[in-house]
Amino acid sequence: MEEPSVDRTRRALLGAIGLAIPTQMALTADTAVDPRPEYGFTPGLTYLNTASLGPTPLSVRARMDAAWVELEQNPVFETYNDGPLHLQSDQAREQVAALLGCRSTELLVTRSTTDAMNVLASGMRLDAGDHVLLTDQEHEGGTYCWTNLARRRGIIVETIPIAPEDRDPDAIVARFARAIRPRTRVVSISHVISATGYLMPIPQIAALAREIGILCAVDGAQALGQIPVDVKALGCHAYAAPGHKWLMGPKGTGMLYLAPETRDRIEPVQLEDGHRFISNSTGVGCLPLCIGLGAAAGAARKRGMASVQSRTLALRNQAYEGLARIPGLRLASVPPGPGATALVAAHLPDAVESSAFRAALRTNHQVIVKMAEKRWFNGIRLSPHIFNDEEDVDRALRAIRQELAR
Repeated sequence: MEEPSVDRTRRALLGAIGLAIPTQMALTADTAVDPRPEYGFTPGLTYLNTASLGPTPLSVRARMDAAWVELEQNPVFETYNDGPLHLQSDQAREQVAALLGCRSTELLVTRSTTDAMNVLASGMRLDAGDHVLLTDQEHEGGTYCWTNLARRRGIIVETIPIAPEDRDPDAIVARFARAIRPRTRVVSISHVISATGYLMPIPQIAALAREIGILCAVDGAQALGQIPVDVKALGCHAYAAPGHKWLMGPKGTGMLYLAPETRDRIEPVQLEDGHRFISNSTGVGCLPLCIGLGAAAGAARKRGMASVQSRTLALRNQAYEGLARIPGLRLASVPPGPGATALVAAHLPDAVESSAFRAALRTNHQVIVKMAEKRWFNGIRLSPHIFNDEEDVDRALRAIRQELAR
């Protein structure tokens, strides 16, 4: 078979740009355009679990496919010594940085949020007895990096309780202030609590950290791509996020923002040779994935994060109100209003096992939700995105009601 030409590769890229239009149009309520053809869902599937993994749009996949073709035509030329694809990966990092409100020289491309947190923690100057503050609602991807240092270096890790009913930001900030010790070096917290979707008061906690000279690291796994994120406005020192959730970028991508003033305290080996995606300190990265991440970030900026937030909150509030009317369920997330994001979770009756309930929704109704992790509570979580509509939410609510009535 004839090898694809570079011209055909470029034509594919132009085609990929055109494919992005339906998703952008879908954000307006008065359009009849259905965004779902831009995604590859199984027919009949109702997907309400973006908070675990988002679907990568065909436009982003086409951009990566074209990059793969171009890469394999001349791997060394494309990859090293400022090859065309290497330069495109630099441009992709600029797109991601623009979405975060920072400079590309303040950003590392990683494999995931967890990878970014590991890079952060392993690159920090922490000694035995130094103190790190977390919450008891952190995902393991944001805790293992610290507990590993506790085991290997003797740092002290303390968790602050944040119960689902904790909805007073001032009280939460005060709890952090009371827990700070003379040797506290880092406060590491989620931007959005993954179990309930609660929006944490990051600017206030970051301001507290800066006031006393400690670092504020943020796990943005459930924020980037769902709500506007401006790391400078947040005031944090580090921000880790994935490409494969709300941003709907390639699986196996993520990012880490490091504020310039942290360079004397955070020194990951990945920065030994600069910020390039492929360098002697990072090795050979997957250029098509990086380029796809940039395409996803660019698409998010074109959609407008305020529009995305407004649309997903409307669907989330519909789900919240519907779940509140189902007998046997008890809401774990905040009501519509301050603190709410697109994730909504509910407690199941004690007699209903969450993993079995999730499987029943998938098998009997083709409805995909997440079971709440048992260390938090026995329940389910819904996370609609822009490719969902009101009927998707209604279908899920009907399925949940039917399964609970069995």
